[in-house]
Formats: sequence, structure tokens, C-alpha cells
Amino acid sequence: MVSVNAPSAIQSQTDYLTTIGLEVHAQLLTKSKMFCGCAADIAYAPPNTHVCPICLGMPGTLPVINAEAVRKLLLTGLALNCAIPDFSKFDRKNYPYPDLMKGYQISQYDLPLCVDGYLEIEDANPQSKIGIIRVHLEEDTARLLHRTGPGGISYSLMDANRSGVPLMEIVSAPDIASPEEAQLYLMQLRHLLRWIGVSTGNMEEGAFRVDANVSVRPAGQAEFGTKVEIKNMNSFKAVRAALEYEVVRQAEVLRGGGRIVQETRGWVEDRGTTVSQRTKEQAHDYRYFPEPDLPPLTFTDADRESLRAQLPELPYARRNRLVEQYGLSRYEATQLTTSRSIADYFERVAQGADAERARIAAGFIVNDLAKLLGEAGISIENSLLTAERLRELVDMVAQGTINRSIARSLMPELCKTGRAPAELVKELGLAVVRDESALEKAVDEAIAANPKAVADYLGGKESAIAAFIGPIMRATRGQADANTTRELLKRKLEERRET
Repeated sequence: MVSVNAPSAIQSQTDYLTTIGLEVHAQLLTKSKMFCGCAADIAYAPPNTHVCPICLGMPGTLPVINAEAVRKLLLTGLALNCAIPDFSKFDRKNYPYPDLMKGYQISQYDLPLCVDGYLEIEDANPQSKIGIIRVHLEEDTARLLHRTGPGGISYSLMDANRSGVPLMEIVSAPDIASPEEAQLYLMQLRHLLRWIGVSTGNMEEGAFRVDANVSVRPAGQAEFGTKVEIKNMNSFKAVRAALEYEVVRQAEVLRGGGRIVQETRGWVEDRGTTVSQRTKEQAHDYRYFPEPDLPPLTFTDADRESLRAQLPELPYARRNRLVEQYGLSRYEATQLTTSRSIADYFERVAQGADAERARIAAGFIVNDLAKLLGEAGISIENSLLTAERLRELVDMVAQGTINRSIARSLMPELCKTGRAPAELVKELGLAVVRDESALEKAVDEAIAANPKAVADYLGGKESAIAAFIGPIMRATRGQADANTTRELLKRKLEERRET
């Protein structure tokens, strides 16, 4: 086993170049399957309950194209800056395997729905642009569950629920230069798919699956090295770890005078290694030919414009707009655009608000609400603290009725009950205190308890006044108005100077 932390791993980054291409299979969010009327929501369904003669591959059945799956794939292509050709068709991809009852998969070969796009990895340093060769549509296969029975006998069970679920394959160009960049690409791609509402992207449910092609070549060599495919990676962390291992493995083979074999390797998570599975198939092994039971698909410029109008503002464009329009920090805008629902919630709160209120709202959502909802396992769409209620809370802070500390202390209760903030503030008596006579006792006690801070202030160290603020806030349950408190403190301290 080659450790990715070994000196050779570091050396391989300089004397060898890495080339990575990724193939992502993402299940599309549709009510029915790709070519039949069976329900496509199979995540928690009992085995073999969402099936019919079509998705079971029974003789004599005829497929019908799911128009919504086509629409969502085209939206994905546009979001990835792809071109939509005038003409596309489905093909039969022939291969014998137990999870493919028909003996072939309805897929696309030479005329896919979307081609020649790219995804900009804005979080990469430096920023990079990864080409998208194609986005095509196909049906998913059944699922094999491998088991070991009594006496160590191995066997497999088949669940056909997944058979026929709409599946899109997104094939990147070999533009990725490191495992880290591959991970960033996948994270941003999944974010985009979720943002436009075409896929859950849940890897644990098999809705977002990744195969990687990686090659290594000596620095200065123009020709790509021999490509190796890696499978069985079920998380972004696993993808990066598998690629890191494989880059070092290939570099070690080349450095030792060996030859890389074109093959498919599987990632073994518990061992942290890739292992050989089979020699790599070529496209002609699948004997592609046009699907005779489905009509071709044609598209006009009007179709493309109609689809483009359905795309929402994409996440990075929205992040940049939030910074510009509301004066938010890049960090705040990034956190608010982790999902479209969070960004929508923020903009409902900030609608018509000035920059101060928008920044207060962003802080409450990013620093407080997100944590509370996460702990409760509640999505922001289902939060009892609605955007309208949070706007009321923000207005109370901006108007000085309560301070931010009090507002934050109220948020757990507001999330549980959905009550009006003003009602809760009145009930608990938490309005900010500006009456000097009501603050005087707390100010006098703080001065008496901090003689050193008094001496420091009178000695010319004006920052020493901060030592009194904490005790006063504790004594007033955080209700003391900061400006009023500071002015009263200064006046009483100056009186001591004069005496």
C-alpha cells in the first residue's frame, strides 16, 4: 500500500502531471420513471414494489418518453452552459448483467441532448473552468444487494425499484488537475443540481454517483498517460481520497519503470486503496444502435429560449448580487446561497429594507437561525420563525426597541412557537432601558466594584470604560441601552475626577 502522505506523494505533484475526468450519474426528480408510469420516488420503498412490465423488461412492452425528465435535463445543460442540438435520439446500450433485465439499457450515444458546456469552479484557487463534454439521458438499472449466507455462501438479491428511474450522465472533459479540484467540482455541481431543483443529489441514496478517470504522466510530456477508471466512491471525501491514492500509485509505477494498465479499479474504503476489478471496456463493446421504439427529439430556438426563461438566478450570480445589493460580506452571501430556499428566505426578510436591516437579517440567519434549525432537523421552509416574523425582529433591533443580544436570546422560543416578537418582548419585559434613573443603580454598583478600572479611566485610559459594561449588562439582563449607559458612565466617572 502506498501512503498518500509519503514523500513520493509530495514529489509526484511536481515531477508528474495529473489529469482527471469525472462521470456523474444523477437521478432526476420526476414523479414517474423514464419510460413508464411507475412512481420514481423509491428511496424508502420496500424492494420490488415500484415495478411494472416495462421497467421489468417484459417482452412486448413499449417505452414512452418522460417529457419532464427531458425538460429537467435540458435545464441542467443550460445551467452548465451547454448547447442543445437541433436533433437528439435514444440508443440501446447492449450488455448482459443481472441488473439489466432487458439485456440492454436505453441511453444516448452519438447524439446526446446537451453538449460542449463548462462549469466554473469559483472556489478554486486559482479559479478554473472545467469543460462539460455531454449531458445525456438514460434509464437507471436495478440494484443488486450482495449477501453472505450460512456457511459463507455468497449470493445476490435484486431490487428492481430503481430500474427505469430517470438518470442523467454528466461527463466532464479531462480538465481537472488535482483530487482537490475534483472534489470542488463535484460539490459545486451537486449544489447547482439542487439549486435548480432537478435532483436531490443525495449520495447515500444513490441519487448522485461518481466514476473517475485519472491518468498521470511525466511533467513536460504532452500526451496524456494511460487512463484508469475508479468506482465505488460513495462520498466526496472518498472521491478525493481514492484519487489521491491512485495518483501516487501510478506515479510510483512509472517511477519504477513500470507500465500503467488501462483498467477499472474499485475504491476500498476501509483499506484506503484501489484494487483492480476488470480491464476497461471500450464503447464498441456495447454495440450501440438507435432505439427503434422511441422517436427522435427535435428542438428549435424558441424551445431553447423557453427553457432558458425557466432557469432561476444561479447560485454564484445570486451570491454576487447579494453582496452588491445589500452590502453583505462575501462570507454571509456564500452562506445564504448554500440553498435556494435560504436565499429566498433572506430576500423576503430584506425586501425593501435598508443596508443596516439587511445585514442584521443576514447575521441572524447565518449565525443563529441556521444552527437552531439544524439542531431541530427542520428545513427553513418549515420554520415557525417565518421570514415575516424575523423581519419584525430585525425592525425592533434597528429601531432600538431591543438590542441584538436580546433578539438572539428570543430566537429559540420564536422558532418553537412562531409567536410575534413584539408580543414576547412585552410579556418578558425585555425592551431596551434608556431611562437613566433605571440604569443608575447598576452603573453605581459597577463603578464601586471596579476601582482599578476607575483609576485607569481617570488616568487617561478611556478604553477602561469597557470593564463596566459587562457587569451593567448582567445586572439589567442585557436591556441597558449601550449609548445611554456609556454616557451615564462617563458623566459619573468625570464627577469623581472633579472631586
